Amino acid sequence: MRAVEIGEYGGPEVLAVVEAPVPEPRPGEVTIDVAYAGVNFADLKARANGYRVPSLPFRPGLEVSGRIRAVGAGVEGLAPGQEVAALTEGGGYAEVVRAAASTVFALPDGLDLRTGATLPTVLPTAHALLHEVGRLRAGETVLVQSAAGGVGTVLGQLAKAAGAGAVYGVVSSPGKADYALKYGYDELFTGDGFPADVRRATGGRGVDLALDPVGGDTLRGSLASLALFGRLVSFGNASGAAPWQVGQPELYPSAVSVAGFSILTLAQTEPQALRAIAARAFRTVAEGAVTLPVTAEFPLAEAAEAHRLMDTRTTMGKLLLRVEA
Repeated sequence: MRAVEIGEYGGPEVLAVVEAPVPEPRPGEVTIDVAYAGVNFADLKARANGYRVPSLPFRPGLEVSGRIRAVGAGVEGLAPGQEVAALTEGGGYAEVVRAAASTVFALPDGLDLRTGATLPTVLPTAHALLHEVGRLRAGETVLVQSAAGGVGTVLGQLAKAAGAGAVYGVVSSPGKADYALKYGYDELFTGDGFPADVRRATGGRGVDLALDPVGGDTLRGSLASLALFGRLVSFGNASGAAPWQVGQPELYPSAVSVAGFSILTLAQTEPQALRAIAARAFRTVAEGAVTLPVTAEFPLAEAAEAHRLMDTRTTMGKLLLRVEA
């Protein structure tokens, strides 16, 4: 089978198409004939500096859609030929991938495989950020960093569907602001001065919930944008800044709180919790409450081109690799 691997860390040029043996499922696993693989920022970090890479050579790819090829011992509720989406620990950039059955999800009726590939990381992440971790209540205001990205476009829609009073987003360019406005946002801000924009838009109050995948100065700006009793959820560090620290001087004056979330960690530590979140999140797509825009698609052999595009930080929506011929 064809697969895309890295044998060393570096730029997109280190991604190489190789021939590899077809994997067989171990107990508790399935193998999947991959139709589409999602391209995520975590894949770029793995390629560039070894983020979550246990050893080299390494095959990127955290989410796929396709059809179950074979089922390992002890697996129930999944069968060969079934159309599924899956969250993997890596290896999705391949014609066949092995995945733990606990993170393989049957596609709801009416969802095709192309849409299915956008679901495993984006939907559960967005749902958990708003509901399980962020505990959004109807009428509250929300601030989302990277609002034009894959998770950002879903967060705008889910927040509106949950009855948010207003949803604000932060993006890096006017073009991204125009794009994000189509996905539930009331107002978009650009640049580092967004905390002042938030205060202006909210009459000086600030927002009840801020969601931040960037870290660094942006996270500190998100914290400064909170209202009394506001909550900040960190779910990434795209800036590459040093790990953030927060303490009494930042938290006590307005009684704000800070939490964190990683879907990859949840998949390892509490897979059944992830399954429950994913089931609720997937229904929002099946019922038409949320759409997941695919803005670029590349053949598997052009994975390096997909990485080059995402490296520019100009992408919006979701990027996919088309694996199935």
